Amino acid sequence: MHTESSPTHTDVLIMGGGLAGMTLALQLRQRLPDLNVLVLERRSHPVPVACHKVGESSVEIGAHYFEHTLGLREHLQGEQLRKFGFRFFFSEGRRDLHRVTELGASRPLPVSSYQIDRGLFENFLGKECQRRSIRFIDEAMIRQVDLSDDASLHTVHWQETGQQMVSTQARWVIDACGRAGLIKRKLGLARDNAHAAHAIWFRISERIHLDTWPLEGEHSGDGAAEAAAAAWRARCVTPTRWLSTNHLVGAGYWVWLIPLASGSHSVGIVADPKYHPLDRMNTFEKAMDWLREFQPALFDDLDGKRDKLQDFAFFKRFSYDCSQVFSEHRWALTGEAGRFLDPFYSPGSDFIAIGNTYITELIARDRAGQRLAAHTQVYEQVYRSFYDSTLALYVDQYGLFGDPEVLPVKIIWDYTYYWSVLAQMFCQERLTDLASLGHLRDELAVCQQLNIEVQHFLRAWGAVSQRRNLPVMLDQASMPWFVELNRSLHDTALSDAEFRQRIRQAALTMQQLAGELLQRGLQEHPGLDGRALMALLPPQALAKPAHSLLFPSAEALAA
Repeated sequence: MHTESSPTHTDVLIMGGGLAGMTLALQLRQRLPDLNVLVLERRSHPVPVACHKVGESSVEIGAHYFEHTLGLREHLQGEQLRKFGFRFFFSEGRRDLHRVTELGASRPLPVSSYQIDRGLFENFLGKECQRRSIRFIDEAMIRQVDLSDDASLHTVHWQETGQQMVSTQARWVIDACGRAGLIKRKLGLARDNAHAAHAIWFRISERIHLDTWPLEGEHSGDGAAEAAAAAWRARCVTPTRWLSTNHLVGAGYWVWLIPLASGSHSVGIVADPKYHPLDRMNTFEKAMDWLREFQPALFDDLDGKRDKLQDFAFFKRFSYDCSQVFSEHRWALTGEAGRFLDPFYSPGSDFIAIGNTYITELIARDRAGQRLAAHTQVYEQVYRSFYDSTLALYVDQYGLFGDPEVLPVKIIWDYTYYWSVLAQMFCQERLTDLASLGHLRDELAVCQQLNIEVQHFLRAWGAVSQRRNLPVMLDQASMPWFVELNRSLHDTALSDAEFRQRIRQAALTMQQLAGELLQRGLQEHPGLDGRALMALLPPQALAKPAHSLLFPSAEALAA
């Protein structure tokens, strides 16, 4: 898909024409219509649908970025699948999904997110780049990057298939090459983090209809068994659990099931090696043997579809850090070229959206002749804080994934933190608003510290939990405050005062929620040490609330 002859000069050269690179090109075109942007992509376009990439599930920030920032709603609603939220089944070793704890929503929540077929989406983005007069050259192999540390231009040396080497000068160079991380390797920016999980994944060219999996006793003539099966099927307003990002969870791991618009289904196993070593699952046959033992209901479905296998891949240690992603010397890293967290909660497209927004703002400032040093430093610090806060949701937390009592509490907390702070900042276009960030410094610090101590407390609670796995549905749609928090992401632009009040109210809500989960944990296990978390809470957060923010206990629901 060559757009024109090889250029020798451009304002912005983006190395990598995957999801991060092409969305950045489109965002720059919208913000700065006269900017010359060149995208170089190693692969040939169009790419295969259901392509060999992770990152199919989007959540609210990524969906907002695609829909509203980039204006791609028509494609998402017409060509991709609307996601029926996240859903969790505590189904280790079980074939009776209707007799285990299920966490999810009985009906879709107000704000849309999507299951994105990366092949379909990236082919669409490539065409959209062409339609918006962005230079896009595929089958372009980057051979060398010469970065300038002064006002002179950077130089990128690259080669099209069967062609001579070309040198292009650019004022800005953006690394969107994914894990190849050209700038990161060149400058020695790569850093490990404390999260050592691994993942395997594959695609099957047929739907996995979890809703229709056989349920024990469903056609046995046993009235009670048949009623239990029928009640499970009736929990959701539509029989479309398969449209969720389904998580089959157990201690130390989770399994994803993600449908794709092309008709394929994505399956992945993500695990902490302390519980489940990679060498137990690093081929398709090994993964199937593993599923037979730990998630037999899924094994039963896949066993008859072995001939439908489309691909298989794995990463030994998928999560990593980077010491710097933005530079005043007019280079930046976006997407997996910089940092990567964990696919749990699907934050990949969120961090593409956040990083691209900061890069776009820096390029706009440079275009306007403004200095970059101070803003680059602040954006780096804020982006780092987002990464660190999100990483805290995962580090040493995989042991909780098999806990039907503690994991649902953790997930409600994690959603609340995400929707109350980061998602509000993005959807209200406040990421680059240094004045608001300054005014809310104390509230944001409270939320961040609360999150750290809540994660510590949840981990301690999980170490002593009874892990009772009762046949109930914890229905997120039955919690009015939770639904309203999700809906609030749709609100039109708030004034400065309204936005600050919203974040301050969010901090109060998080304090109440932290107080409730602390007291529930201590009620169940009086020996837990909750002093560090309690020290962060005002007295009112420990008082009995008029309306609880947590689910009733599983025992109360079962009764």
